[in-house]
Amino acid sequence: MPVPTILVVDDQPINVQLLKRKLEREGIRVVTAYNGLEALDLVGRERPDLILLDVMMPDMDGIEVCQRLQANEDTRSIPVIFITARTSKEGKIEGLGVGAVDYITKPIDLDETYARVQTHLRYVAVNREMLELQRRLVESRRTATIGAVTQGIAHNLNNLLGVVIGYLDLLKAYYDKPDQVKKNTQHVEEAVQRIVAIIKQLSQLVVKSRPPLDKVGVQQLLENSVNRFKQDNGFNADIVIENPAGNLLIDTNTEVIEDVMGKVLMNAWESYGQAPAESRHIWVRTALVEKPGEGQAVQIKVEDKGGGLPPELRDHLFEPFISSKSTVGVGMGLTVARHALRSMGGEVTISDRPEGGACTILVHPVAKRVRKESDE
Repeated sequence: MPVPTILVVDDQPINVQLLKRKLEREGIRVVTAYNGLEALDLVGRERPDLILLDVMMPDMDGIEVCQRLQANEDTRSIPVIFITARTSKEGKIEGLGVGAVDYITKPIDLDETYARVQTHLRYVAVNREMLELQRRLVESRRTATIGAVTQGIAHNLNNLLGVVIGYLDLLKAYYDKPDQVKKNTQHVEEAVQRIVAIIKQLSQLVVKSRPPLDKVGVQQLLENSVNRFKQDNGFNADIVIENPAGNLLIDTNTEVIEDVMGKVLMNAWESYGQAPAESRHIWVRTALVEKPGEGQAVQIKVEDKGGGLPPELRDHLFEPFISSKSTVGVGMGLTVARHALRSMGGEVTISDRPEGGACTILVHPVAKRVRKESDE
């Protein structure tokens, strides 16, 4: 992760030096300016991640500096924290009204200042991830897979960004209440982690090349997948493996299959709703099948006796962000699983079980298929 850069602007050298020393000790790069014109010049050259800006300065005060930054499209997105001696409500509202994201009152508390800087740097990092994601989406719209994902990602990321901004507003409102600050900061962290998870899933979708393949035994693959699912989620799940294929060697990528199986097993686990863990039974069954024109394949069925497929979702299960859950930032698991398995010549389908519940079928070729030019 690159070292963040902060511009500190104050006409009092002692304030500049105190902030510079504190922030540099925390691993942050600091550039300094002692008046408004110098600050605007430095912003153009340094492009800081954040600006700590004194309000009361001669010639050009902080309010005017902030207004000029907001008027320039290239600098509008740089967050500004005002440093001010004003304690009145009107003075604070004026600062926030011209585009500042926060304010710090003098005399400066260095620990509080660093805490506020950390919060806003997290927001900057989220914003950059959003911009990078938008860039990836623009590049990827040429492919059918990403074309289908774009709208769902944008919707979920906008929701999550709204969560982040909302809690940042609460941080500003309750800055003098440590317990509230800690609680709201935790909510920001959780939202950021969900954004990171979405971006990670998108990265899996945009990979064009096939993953490297090794020969792995089916039994070993299934056992490892089930164990990883239990360990990663802390579940004492009742998962029965019925594997007539034994330890037949197949050309596969262990990491990809374990990840796909994890998503499918989670889908089966969550199909039981609020049922107690001991009643959530899952079966993993294998069979050897022939794929016309492609040779032998291993069929892996993951079956449950949960709630089955909701009628309104039955035809849309593999579309991104289709989910029966209401949590913000979910619904790409099956999309990613199908894409990953298809990258190795396989397929994923889901259907209802006549006796109740659902059955997810993974089909994986036994031998690596040699690519023809027409496959590229």
